[in-house]
Amino acid sequence: MFEDHNDTVYEIIKSAELLDLVQLEELNESHLHTGKSLADAVIDSGVVERSAVLTAVADFLGYAYQEVMPTSISEDVAAVVKASTARMYAVVPFSADETSISLLAKDPFNPSIIDDLTFSLNKDIQIVVCDPELMDTLIIATYGEEDSSIDDILGDLGDSFEEAQNDLSDSNLTDMANQTPIIRFVNLVLQQAIKDQASDVHFEPFEDQFRIRYRIDGALYEMAPPPKSLAIPVISRIKVLSNMNISESRIPQDGRIKMTIAGRPVDLRVSTLPTQFGESVVLRVLDKSVVNLDLEALSLPDDILQTIRDLVNRPNGIFIVTGPTGSGKTTTLYSALREVNSVETKILTAEDPVEYEIDGIMQVAVNHQVGLDFSRALRAFLRQDPDKIMIGEIRDLETAQIAVQASLTGHVVLSTLHTNDASGAVTRLIDMGLEPFLISASLEAILAQRLVRRICKKCRTAYEPGHDLIEILDVDPLEIAEKDFFYGEGCPECSNTGYRGRVGLFEMIIASDAIRELINNRAPTLAIKQKALEQGMRSLRDDGLRAIFDGNSTIEEVLKYT
Repeated sequence: MFEDHNDTVYEIIKSAELLDLVQLEELNESHLHTGKSLADAVIDSGVVERSAVLTAVADFLGYAYQEVMPTSISEDVAAVVKASTARMYAVVPFSADETSISLLAKDPFNPSIIDDLTFSLNKDIQIVVCDPELMDTLIIATYGEEDSSIDDILGDLGDSFEEAQNDLSDSNLTDMANQTPIIRFVNLVLQQAIKDQASDVHFEPFEDQFRIRYRIDGALYEMAPPPKSLAIPVISRIKVLSNMNISESRIPQDGRIKMTIAGRPVDLRVSTLPTQFGESVVLRVLDKSVVNLDLEALSLPDDILQTIRDLVNRPNGIFIVTGPTGSGKTTTLYSALREVNSVETKILTAEDPVEYEIDGIMQVAVNHQVGLDFSRALRAFLRQDPDKIMIGEIRDLETAQIAVQASLTGHVVLSTLHTNDASGAVTRLIDMGLEPFLISASLEAILAQRLVRRICKKCRTAYEPGHDLIEILDVDPLEIAEKDFFYGEGCPECSNTGYRGRVGLFEMIIASDAIRELINNRAPTLAIKQKALEQGMRSLRDDGLRAIFDGNSTIEEVLKYT
């Protein structure tokens, strides 16, 4: 609980003297490694009761603490807060009078509860701390399951925005963006995205339709298309939320939205693109609660997992992760850094942008508008006495040269490249202009990865694949005679797709003496790959076979990405 407030919880536990300082420091370091919240780490240790932590939180914030959760809330009190509002802010009214209202809150640290609801309810807001794990049940008991749907809102809207399309003045765009039905529609679309664990939401205007698509587990799914007349109001609403210029539709814009959805703060990275029939908008969902930044959770083979741990604990060297966009490269690097995130280690990252905030790590967002690019950030890093450095991406020769310099002067450098496989990273660095002898002197390992959809565990079913698929897979039929193959039949749990979540495929080249010699001799990519295979590297396709035979993915998924 309270995953987004670990630093504050640390100060609360320290000031309340719930633990001695040595114990607190040990648990704080443990939670940095595991990804578990500090509050949960303290409670799971068995030294401090859950109620004691919650009481300390309430005392620190100056709020009341309700230890025994109510089983029901009277209809009169519940009616003070709309069901949609209660779900968005994860609150339930506990008591109310003419001037004030007490709210049980899942996240009492969230300032938006008081800031937003004081205005909308026109009452003094008093927060009551309670067990956050019981709040979802209480919300459903009070307001029932989600009753308002996107279809309901679309039915209410009808063609109300048809005529407004003719007036695209700033004031009219703002008025459309702030109308209650549009606000509710956008909120519901975003809530659905969070619920389905979508990584991106696409708003795409065409000549005769307005399409909204979610990217879930790497695949795009379209929702029932809303009327074309909603395109401008909806996109205007998103631009208002992300502090963009609402009247500018001729050039691309970038922005960011921070909002509370289902009681937890979610970051949305927003990009607009002018197209023939209006602005295309894509929202990248950055939800820390669904990302497990733990190496153990990445489905890495044991040998690669151990190698990464060894690499990040070395005194110097470069570790590169390659793969296409959306293949989980940054997540792998974050997870690797979590392994060494301790009080004794100074870690700096340069990212474009910072996707997830991690306690204990100094993160820098590059800003090209003011001249802060990767190379400039990296030069500044070397004057900050770091132990480990992460660069979001090596894009140019200057960044590559400074990264090498950093590794040769006693720093571990982690970064990403966009290449198709591990061996291609070497060729890419040479093509940038980096001298081969510098690459061979500093490079420790290259990890290539892909993400394929995982078969839904609820509806996983064994089957016999066709001969054609086996042929394309290029494996000996005798070797797989005893192997089982699986697919997902489709069920409510996976929205009838047969897939739920994703699993990684990996190949790793370790810079052995033989590999370094090939790099020095400017050997072609195929020669480096062949030597790595001779030394025991599993290719992406071979690791895909592991995922198939373990029942984690299908032949079709592996063939698609390897």
